[in-house]
Amino acid sequence: MRTVEWAGDGVRLIDQTRLPEEESYVVCRTAAEVARAIREMLVRGAPAIGVAAAYGAALAAREGRLAAGVAEIRAARPTARDLFWAVELVERAQDPLAEAHRIAEESVEACRAMGRHGAALLPAGVRVVTICNTGALATVEYGTGLGVVRAAHEAGKRPFVYVMETRPRAQGARLTTWELRRLGIPHRLLVDSAAGLLLRRGMADAAISGADRVCANGDVVNKVGTYPLALLAHEHGVPFYAVAPTSTLDSDCPDGDNVQIEERDGAEVATFAPPGTPTWNPAFDVTPARLVTALITERGALQGAPA
Repeated sequence: MRTVEWAGDGVRLIDQTRLPEEESYVVCRTAAEVARAIREMLVRGAPAIGVAAAYGAALAAREGRLAAGVAEIRAARPTARDLFWAVELVERAQDPLAEAHRIAEESVEACRAMGRHGAALLPAGVRVVTICNTGALATVEYGTGLGVVRAAHEAGKRPFVYVMETRPRAQGARLTTWELRRLGIPHRLLVDSAAGLLLRRGMADAAISGADRVCANGDVVNKVGTYPLALLAHEHGVPFYAVAPTSTLDSDCPDGDNVQIEERDGAEVATFAPPGTPTWNPAFDVTPARLVTALITERGALQGAPA
């Protein structure tokens, strides 16, 4: 399954807002359509956003409005490092579309390498708790955090996954469970606030997340709720692994306090509230480097600040 791919005259995306009820696809033929798909989360997950953005920049170049198109794409979601990294590469390329293809293929290779490196850290019969969706849907293929679980499964290690639902958009409940069912990996869904009891009872051997940006000091910016999961894992002596390609590393950003945290429409969190209830809806939080047991990249497992 390819989440993002070139379709001859545009970029073809799985519409993740329709999952798990319906597996459908959209084709974006302009940079503006790619920016909208990113902003409205038809495509999401840092590596997938990066590749979609690369193809969007290539479309902007084809339209003869590279600077304007790239500006639209950059404004779509401000937190994910891969988006900015990818469009910068395409902007500088002599052949923008060929560069976007290269970024996509290298992303697939990186995900498979991360899976191998991460699976090597997990014992047979491992019980893992995950947040958000970090599988094939968050990348071009295979996955980051869930890619580690997938690699462990393919190696015969019999992993079991506790899936945090990940409010407010329920990426864990909607997307991670959908992927795990397709892969045949046993799993169980839980509300986000049950993670503390899960870890207190010794029901998980590892916690795994992805990352949307990793700062120079090793702080991990990821889906909101990752920070408390890492705190809980630390409190209960459970290793916390963040999994991300080196394209997510931002050596120009000193720490998490210097990252612009996207805040989304409050309607996403007001589902059960009386009309007019004030809301605050940050999409991401910052996990301090000291809580991260290892950062798993395509180059291996890193401890401490990334090189």
